[in-house]
Amino acid sequence: MKVNEVKRVAVVGAGLMGHGIAMEFALAGCDVGLHDIAEERVQAGLDRIQASLRMMAAAGLISHDRVEPAWNRIRGGTQLDAVVSGSDVVIECAVESLSVKQQIFRELDRLCPPHTILASNTSSLMPSQLAAATERPGLVLVAHHFNPPHLLPAVEVVRHEHTSDEAVTTICDLLKRAGKRPVAIRETPGFIAVRLQAALLREAASIVSHGVASPQDVDTVIKNGFGRRLAVEGVFEVSDLAGWDIIVTAFGRLWPELERSTETNPLLQQKIETGDLGDKTGRGFYDWTSAAGKARKQHITEVLIRLAQDPYQEIVSI
Repeated sequence: MKVNEVKRVAVVGAGLMGHGIAMEFALAGCDVGLHDIAEERVQAGLDRIQASLRMMAAAGLISHDRVEPAWNRIRGGTQLDAVVSGSDVVIECAVESLSVKQQIFRELDRLCPPHTILASNTSSLMPSQLAAATERPGLVLVAHHFNPPHLLPAVEVVRHEHTSDEAVTTICDLLKRAGKRPVAIRETPGFIAVRLQAALLREAASIVSHGVASPQDVDTVIKNGFGRRLAVEGVFEVSDLAGWDIIVTAFGRLWPELERSTETNPLLQQKIETGDLGDKTGRGFYDWTSAAGKARKQHITEVLIRLAQDPYQEIVSI
């Protein structure tokens, strides 16, 4: 199935994530079914969609003339078979319980057409665990959105050993059609985001527990220091600009102090050995000599200037 063949999307779970995901696909032109186990939950999800559509239009994120058509594409219900009937893609957004999700995937496998791609919004469970509950492992994957899904564009598309290339491509193209920025990765505990967030939280907790700083001080440094920068440049970009020789040398001093391995990561060591140190040599993990590389640097500078000028910095520093 190609992305232009995707006409109907169903979302199972109308709560915190599900309602926003349903709204995104409706805005992308899909007919959307929204399911939950109780009428009041379905209605609450629909109410939140209406409120979010109005908020996004008022903020200029979507034009006002897109609100009503998107709303009219969404239907809610408590009967799973009726909601998912004829769907080309189903996104499961239920509670983070393997047994619950596996039961849902068994039902979806039974109720949905043979071509339907089944995706989960899970942030921690492996797609292979969900595929095991179906007779269509090649069409099962994870599409992990971030909260709030209608405001954060990244989506981790996680495949397992038997997920088909076509299913991954179709989901990624569909997400792009909805204005998202999907990243396709192979199955691994924590995916990308949870692993990175866990590493940061682990060090933050260590700093506080050893009396180095208070939780408030840690959050102040994150919000007003590198956290603000991370909104425009990722860890590989910022290190490319600093220079991998400087980064590796600094980390070489730091790791023994933190009782970590004293060995330099082989990926980073390779950059040192090849002389690809980043911006100073023209190439690191990015090419900084091309027009795109120069534009990237200029964009980073401009956004950081705007963030410095924005009065909101006074709010987040409180």
